[in-house]
Amino acid sequence: MLALARGLMARPRLMMLDEPSLGLAPKIAAEIFKIVGRLNHQGITILLVSQDVIQALRLAHRGYVLENSRIVMKGSGEDLLGDPDIKSAYLGI
Repeated sequence: MLALARGLMARPRLMMLDEPSLGLAPKIAAEIFKIVGRLNHQGITILLVSQDVIQALRLAHRGYVLENSRIVMKGSGEDLLGDPDIKSAYLGI
């Protein structure tokens, strides 16, 4: 949360976040994603890298799936969340 606050002091138009919830308790991680969503709704563009696929795609206007440094799928967050291949490979559903 401190890193987000420090980044916001510069009044950015773009924030790049790499694993903002890494190592955090689930409740705190959920709060971080809520904050990221609010920042985006306030007009800040967010470039988010996260292994928390469900949370990231719920927020995403656009998502990319990487395997071995290559884009293997792309689409809206909603479309990717509904994709059966994504559900099977990344969500265990």
